[in-house]
Parts: sequence; C-alpha cells; structure tokens
Amino acid sequence: MQPMSSESEEPRAPDDAGAKNAGDATRRTRLANERTYLAWWRTGLAALAVSLGAGKLVPALTPGAQWPYTIAGIGFAGVGVVFIGYAFVRHRRVERAISRGEFAPPEESFITALAVVGVLLGLLVLVIVASNN
Repeated sequence: MQPMSSESEEPRAPDDAGAKNAGDATRRTRLANERTYLAWWRTGLAALAVSLGAGKLVPALTPGAQWPYTIAGIGFAGVGVVFIGYAFVRHRRVERAISRGEFAPPEESFITALAVVGVLLGLLVLVIVASNN
C-alpha cells in the first residue's frame, strides 16, 4: 500500500537544486571566512589594548620596577600585530582554497608558535602579579 500524499508535503526541488545548494554552501563558507577574518582582527586589537594597559597604565599606577610591565606590553603588542597580519594572509589563502573547492588548513607551526608565545606571556604576567604581593 502506498502512502497518501498530503498537502503539507514539500514540493520537489527543481533539477538545478544541486547547483543552487552548492552556491549557497560556497556563499556561507565565504561569509564564515569573513567572520573569522574579523575575529582575528578583534583578537589583535584586544592584544594591542592589553599591551597599552600592561606597558603604560599599570606601571604608572604601580611602584617599583617598570621593566617587567614594559616587556609584557611589548609582547602583547607583538601578538596583536601578528594576529592582524595573519588575518590578512589567512583570509586570502582560504578564499583561494574556496574558489578551488579545497580546504586550507592553518599552518601547524604558526599555531604552535602562537600557543608558545601565549603561554610565555601568561607566565610572565603570572610572575609579575605574584612578585608584586
């Protein structure tokens, strides 16, 4: 026995639905790439703001040696600049890969280097905070 069709059943997609769906997927992927680009920018700008706080504001409000704060500020500023620069490079690389229908994985060595720098800056901040008590 065949099931009866109901009025709530969706109409069949036209023959070109596959091409339309592929175009929509590409559009969504490009928009996701743009959001990722902007996220790298936001992270870079946040790191630059932290660099000003760590390198200029905190030393002005804290007695004692200022050089550890300066080093932390320079480190965070460097991270901010690298993030913004990498945002551009990564965005272009992913756009080219999308155009070719390929995937562009992030560079493992770069991601590892970011993790190492982040851990080192975190440890520096930990030492600064612990030594001022």
